[in-house]
Amino acid sequence: MTASAAASASKPMRRLGLLSVGALGVVYGDIGTSPIYALRECLAHGVAPTHDNVLGILSLIFWTLTVLVSIEYQMFVLRADNRGEGGILALLALLRPERHRGGVWLGPLLQKLAVLGAALMLCDGVLTPAISVLSAVEGLEVAAPQLEPLVLPITVGILLALFRIQRGGTGRIGVWFGPITAVWFLVMAVLGTAAIFRYPGVLAALNPAYGAAFLYHEGWAAVRILGSVFLVVTGAEALYADLGHFGRKPIQYAWFALVFPALLLCYFGQGALILSSPVEIKQPFFELAPQWALYPLIALATAATVIASQAVISAAFSLTRQAIQMGVIPRMQVVQTSAIRGGQIYIPALNTLLMLVTLVVVLWAGSSAALANAYGVAISTTMIITTSMLFLAMRWRWRMHLLLALLATGLFLAADVSFFAANMLRVPAGGWMVLAAAALLYAMMSTWNWGRTNLIGMLRTETVSLPTLFSRLARERVARVPGTAVFMTAPKLGAPPALQHHLRHSHALHERVVLLTVEIKDTPRLPPDEQLQVEPLEQGFYRLFVRYGFAESPDLPRAMALAAGHGLAVDPADTTYFIGRETLIVPPDMPWFNRMRERLYVFMFRNALRATDFYRIPPRQAVEIGLWVEAALKAPERDTRPGNR
Repeated sequence: MTASAAASASKPMRRLGLLSVGALGVVYGDIGTSPIYALRECLAHGVAPTHDNVLGILSLIFWTLTVLVSIEYQMFVLRADNRGEGGILALLALLRPERHRGGVWLGPLLQKLAVLGAALMLCDGVLTPAISVLSAVEGLEVAAPQLEPLVLPITVGILLALFRIQRGGTGRIGVWFGPITAVWFLVMAVLGTAAIFRYPGVLAALNPAYGAAFLYHEGWAAVRILGSVFLVVTGAEALYADLGHFGRKPIQYAWFALVFPALLLCYFGQGALILSSPVEIKQPFFELAPQWALYPLIALATAATVIASQAVISAAFSLTRQAIQMGVIPRMQVVQTSAIRGGQIYIPALNTLLMLVTLVVVLWAGSSAALANAYGVAISTTMIITTSMLFLAMRWRWRMHLLLALLATGLFLAADVSFFAANMLRVPAGGWMVLAAAALLYAMMSTWNWGRTNLIGMLRTETVSLPTLFSRLARERVARVPGTAVFMTAPKLGAPPALQHHLRHSHALHERVVLLTVEIKDTPRLPPDEQLQVEPLEQGFYRLFVRYGFAESPDLPRAMALAAGHGLAVDPADTTYFIGRETLIVPPDMPWFNRMRERLYVFMFRNALRATDFYRIPPRQAVEIGLWVEAALKAPERDTRPGNR
């Protein structure tokens, strides 16, 4: 092989290595900080740290990481990508249930499950920063017990700084995330290995018989401990949600080359320390380190937990933008923090909400041990939903045989359900908080989708067909003025009410009228040749379809400029956008449940980001036309396909 050929062959490997290092900080920050508290919580349920009990718990940890992360998520779930994008909403768009047998009833059910999973993932965006940073700072209690009163103030300060930096984007400091996290995993591996050398008998826990014997002998207590064992995989769902940042191969490479071995060495090292120590071990992770290395380890752990929190917050931003584009939640301001990477965004309203709720949770709980009771509830539920949808992906997308699909997902679902049942026992001790928050988010998201579909259905009843409009214009000889008027309209809608209202009061139209429809497709991004479609009509009318993927942000002035290449040349400075501003009226004779939902929708509708801001329309070129719409007694049938809203 020549030198040039060798250099060319090394470039893909070098790129894979760099992406894998980057994935360490973004993808594995959450699961990588679990060793700080997971094993500690497993031993906090009154189970004596005997030889068999410790080996049994370590065996459960090893096989949980192996089955759920190494096999299910790495080998199967990561393959269920939507053109490179992951996450539960991307998986919903990938399945396209309306194209399959039973999609008429299965489509709405899958949408409800995906919305619930998204709500639970947003709850994780609160719990991960809270428990991660708090558990790291609690290491001060080991180094200097007199500093215990400072744990909460320091945690609050770090969290405030973390949410504060979001507005500037993480492009500059993000380059350090991967290397710092790599050092974190290497330090965990070294500390764990040193402890294992002192007590190598702990490696017997690789035998699944220890885990089975522990479950058999401990009975009901073992079920409760399963909820703590689940803490070792709480970052698995975020791993799938961050798929679009790096791709499948770098994520898998980082897991099997560094993350998985480092986690196992750290967990087994903690077990070896517990079995070899003559005194009680309260913080097994921090007590792995020698006294001289304790403060540096606390600093490194704090940095790792901040990075883990940053990754979850970024995933919450991405998930929220997908939900906005798919019509699941109200419009919010989305700020692009990087001109190069489309995935780097900032949502001010969501960031403020996450910050306030996270601080309340930290101050309410007071310790990471109290937060652990709530942590696994959200993710265990989401993993059941993901596994169920994975079965449909195997059947519909991969054409896998029914028996093989049932065997694979049956194994994963059995583990998921076991952990879900164990975490349900934590509901009275704090898990109720997560369920209540998820129920509130789900109610708001489903109500927004329901109300938006209802509103579009009501607007359809007030539209006239385009042939009827053209006949009227020809008959009445309406005056035409220079310039271009853009009227936004829903898919398959005739003359929108805003156009009729404008024509009724001004008795004139611009010489060029564009009926613009924004469509969000069930793919993350669209190639340029599929984004625009222009249909010339008559009497100076055009229908313009502007299509975006669910991971893209709309920009209508840019779309109008690009329309020139499709036969619609307009002067951007001489274009006026007419936006319908609906005022919803809730009739008193509406059934109480629908009336309650409609009022909630009206509240969200009034507080949603204005269309001019969301679509980046210059304020001086926008005209809002007020429309009074009375809510219908019954919402029309919904089109469950993402983007048709």
